[in-house]
Amino acid sequence: MAVEDNNLQVLNALDLAKTQLYHFTAIIIAGMGFFTDAYDLFSISLVTKLLGRLYYTKPDLLKPGTLPPVVSASVTGVALVGTLAGQLFFGWLGDKMGRKKVYGMTLVLMVVCSVASGLSLGNTPKGVMTTLCFFRFWLGFGIGGDYPLSATIMSEYANKKTRGAFIAAVFAMQGFGILFSGIVALITSAGFDHAYKAPTFAENAALSTVPQADYIWRIILMFGSLPAALTYYWRMKMPETARYTALVAKDAKRAAQDMGRVLQVEIESEEAKVEQISRDETNQFGLFSWEFVRRHGLHLFGTCSTWFLLDIAFYSQNLFQKDVFSAVGWIPKAPTMNAVQEVYKIARAQTLIALCSTVPGYWFTVAFIDIIGRFAIQLMGFFFMTVFMFAIAIPYHHWTLEANRIGFIVMYSFTFFFANFGPNATTFVVPAEIFPARLRSTCHGISAAAGKAGAIVGAYGFLYAAQSKDPTKTDAGYPAGIGIKNSLIVLGCINALGMLCTFCVPETKGKSLEEASQETITGEA
Repeated sequence: MAVEDNNLQVLNALDLAKTQLYHFTAIIIAGMGFFTDAYDLFSISLVTKLLGRLYYTKPDLLKPGTLPPVVSASVTGVALVGTLAGQLFFGWLGDKMGRKKVYGMTLVLMVVCSVASGLSLGNTPKGVMTTLCFFRFWLGFGIGGDYPLSATIMSEYANKKTRGAFIAAVFAMQGFGILFSGIVALITSAGFDHAYKAPTFAENAALSTVPQADYIWRIILMFGSLPAALTYYWRMKMPETARYTALVAKDAKRAAQDMGRVLQVEIESEEAKVEQISRDETNQFGLFSWEFVRRHGLHLFGTCSTWFLLDIAFYSQNLFQKDVFSAVGWIPKAPTMNAVQEVYKIARAQTLIALCSTVPGYWFTVAFIDIIGRFAIQLMGFFFMTVFMFAIAIPYHHWTLEANRIGFIVMYSFTFFFANFGPNATTFVVPAEIFPARLRSTCHGISAAAGKAGAIVGAYGFLYAAQSKDPTKTDAGYPAGIGIKNSLIVLGCINALGMLCTFCVPETKGKSLEEASQETITGEA
């Protein structure tokens, strides 16, 4: 308790604060950013089939048009590339300029580019896809900044007893974003299908895609700007975190005033102690120093490697679940539907998976993370993801039989559940807790960027790998792949490797941020 007694009063007040209204306000403000992130990143998977029909259907084809391989990979993956760049840039900027200042920039970028994505213009398919990819890159860039900033702000606002649950709750809003994207797509496509009746592709290929269907994907993509815009005012009213103000900006008086107002208590500013801490040489090492490698090198490897491996599997499953569902017959074959009906069926499948497994998984983590700890949840999640992935992949032919399709969907849902009641949540939480305040946002950004590198591998790799081994059965323009069965086996092996890398990640349950990051903040020279 000696450290507690010598600690800055403002940090003690935060660590020991009872859960109160400002905690929930912070969760909603930061969480709506993540709601928007997930909506924008995953809504594209609902409309890629429609984009193929609208812009790449040729009159002489016997099946509906699909996006060419390069276009499909770009439309799906370009936002992930932007996200990776944004995580690195805004993570670094958050430690240099402060969490709050940068937080507003990312939100404006997300709102503007979300609207611009839906307004993508051009006289040719190439023109429309190029402008769509351009705006989705910058949309991803803004989304990327939200990762390190939301996690860091929430970790620095929270008390140590329930910090894991608060950070996980911010991330859990991602589940609602995925769910909401499916609901918006369902409502939009149902409305258009009712208003503009069209035959199936098999009945009349030319009339199966009504011109008005071009509005559907635009409405779905643009809708993502709404929740972000609604929280801009509240995001700008949040005070800077006390840990940044006191430990990085060295402004003890402002930190005490800000948190005193938030916690509604009187807090001593302790300028002399902050000055003493700033002169402590143990707090001077930088990111590219041997001291950082000695203290946190293994931790950074652990957070980067587990997030990288997790996202290969997670984004492969999320972005291409429509292809997996089509392969086992849960989504009907494309020629049996018109363009609008196909959007509806894909959205229905994604919404059911989100409702039954993705969203509950996130909230199981929120409920248990401060009880059983980050390490146990991450290890368990990777283990069960591996088990269920192999259970799907090895007897894959068995699951494609019509009588067993419901069983396949249940097993596939469990992989989503344990991704979210597992490493998808904990890889977000832990990097916000184990690094010093002056490097916290940067290191979280690096860890998150490693995850997005995995997502890019998953998005581009699965697209090609999941193609049939038989060249005559691949989608137009694609080379033969290794098939969905072998692709799922590879994902199972990746999950097993993630389980091993988890042993490099420390447990932070019940510790203050300064204890977890080994940061000297006692004020003693």
